[in-house]
Amino acid sequence: ESRTTMKSLRFISAEAFVSNAEFARKSLGAVTHDLFPLLFKAMCLESCLTGLRDYVLNQSSPYMKKLKVVDLTGIKDVELLSKLCSDLLVYLQQAQCSPGTFEVSINVLIDLFVTERNYELVVQALLKKCSCPLKICCVAFRSDNLTLQKFFYIIKLTDPSLLRKLEIVHNVHLEMEHLEMLFNCIHFPLLMSLTLPARTFNVRRFTATDEQMLTKIGEKMGEMTQLTELSMSFSILTGRIQKLLSPLKTPLKMLDVSNCSLNHADMAFLANSFHANHLEALDLSGHDIPELYPSTFFKLLSHCSSVLRSLTLEDCNIQDIHVNMLILGLSPCQKLQEFKFIGNPLSSQALKHLFTFLCELQMLKNVEFPVPRDCYPIGITYPIDDASVCRFDHQKYERVAEELNLILLQANRDDVKASTPLFGSYDAAVQETNNELGAYLIKSFKETLEKFTSSFNKIN
Repeated sequence: ESRTTMKSLRFISAEAFVSNAEFARKSLGAVTHDLFPLLFKAMCLESCLTGLRDYVLNQSSPYMKKLKVVDLTGIKDVELLSKLCSDLLVYLQQAQCSPGTFEVSINVLIDLFVTERNYELVVQALLKKCSCPLKICCVAFRSDNLTLQKFFYIIKLTDPSLLRKLEIVHNVHLEMEHLEMLFNCIHFPLLMSLTLPARTFNVRRFTATDEQMLTKIGEKMGEMTQLTELSMSFSILTGRIQKLLSPLKTPLKMLDVSNCSLNHADMAFLANSFHANHLEALDLSGHDIPELYPSTFFKLLSHCSSVLRSLTLEDCNIQDIHVNMLILGLSPCQKLQEFKFIGNPLSSQALKHLFTFLCELQMLKNVEFPVPRDCYPIGITYPIDDASVCRFDHQKYERVAEELNLILLQANRDDVKASTPLFGSYDAAVQETNNELGAYLIKSFKETLEKFTSSFNKIN
C-alpha cells in the first residue's frame, strides 16, 4: 500500500489496473475480494478525503451541513487520513475561515494500524481531535512493533470506550503483568474482538502471585460483555483455560488457542463449556490431538458442529490411521466453509480419501492441505522444521495436487479452493511490519559496522 515515501508493488499494480476505467470494469469480476480495499484506495480514496476536506471548508452555513459520520473502516491508509486532519487544522488556523467552519463536527470511523513508522503522525492527529472538524474515531486498533510506553500512550488517545477490536500483535512485548495494568486502567465496554501477542502468558514460571493475577485478568475479561472473539496463540496456558474463560458472560464465537500447550483438563473444559455451542471459528493448531485427547476433542467438535464455519488443525499429528475418525467428526459440520490442516503427516492416499469426503460439505470454500508425507524423504520427522519444509519432491506434489483437484471437479466442487501455503496466508499488515523491521535491522547493522570500522581504524 502507499506510503509517505514510496509505493509498494501491489499499490502500483492497483493504480495501473484502474488507470483504464473500461478495462477495470470488465476485469473486476476476476479480482479477489481482499484486493478491493486496495483498488478503492487507488481509484478514489484520496479523492474522497479531499472532497471531505472541501466539504468542511465550504463557506455555506454549518446548519446546511448534514454530514455527521464517515465510515472508513476496512481502509488501511491511516497515514493519509492523519495527514489530512493535521493539514486541515493548519489551514484553518492560518486562513481566514468563517467562524461556522469550526462548528462542523464529523466523526470519521477508522481502523487504526499503528507501527513505529507512522506512530508520530497518528499521535498528532489524535491529539488535535478536539480542535479539528474531522474527528478520528478508532473502532479497531492494531499495534505492531511498538514499545510498551508508546502502546499505552496511544491506546489512551484512541478513546477505548469506542473500541470494538483490539489486536496487539508482533513485536509488542506485552506480558501478563502489562495486560493486568492495561485492563485496570482502561475499560473496553464495546470490545468484541481481542488478540494478544505470543507469550503473553507462560504458566511454566507462574508463582502464587501470578495465579492471582491470571484470575483478575479473567474477571476483567468477564466485564467485557460484548467480547465474542479471542486469540491467544503461542501463549503457554496448560491447565489454565478454565480460569481465563469461565468468567466470560458472553459465549465466544471465535477462539484461537493454537500452540498453547493445552492439556486434557483444558480440552474437557472447552468441550463442556457454554462456548462450545457457539464457536464459529476454532484454531487448535500445534496440539497432538489424536494422542492427548481424541474423544474430548470430538465431543467439542460435535457441540459446535451446527455453527462451525472455520476449523484450523495445523501440526496436530493427524496421521493416516486417524482419517476415518476425522471424517466421522467432521460429518455433522455442514456449515464448515474453511478447513486448514497444514503440517500433518498424511499420505497422498489418505488425502485423496479425505478430499472425497470433503466434497460432501456443501458450504466448504477453502481447504489448506499438507504436502503429502510420501513427497518428503524417508525418515522425515514432524513437526517439520523451517529448514526442511521445502525439501520435498515438487513434481510428485504437483501430480498429487492435480489428482486432489480432479476429485473436486468430478464432484462438481470447482467452487472449492485447495492450496498448500507452506508459510501461512499472506497478511499485508504483517508484511508492512516485516518491511519496517527489515529496514531497521539493516540500518542497525550498518551503524554497527561503521562503529566497528571506525574503532578498528583508530587502533591501527
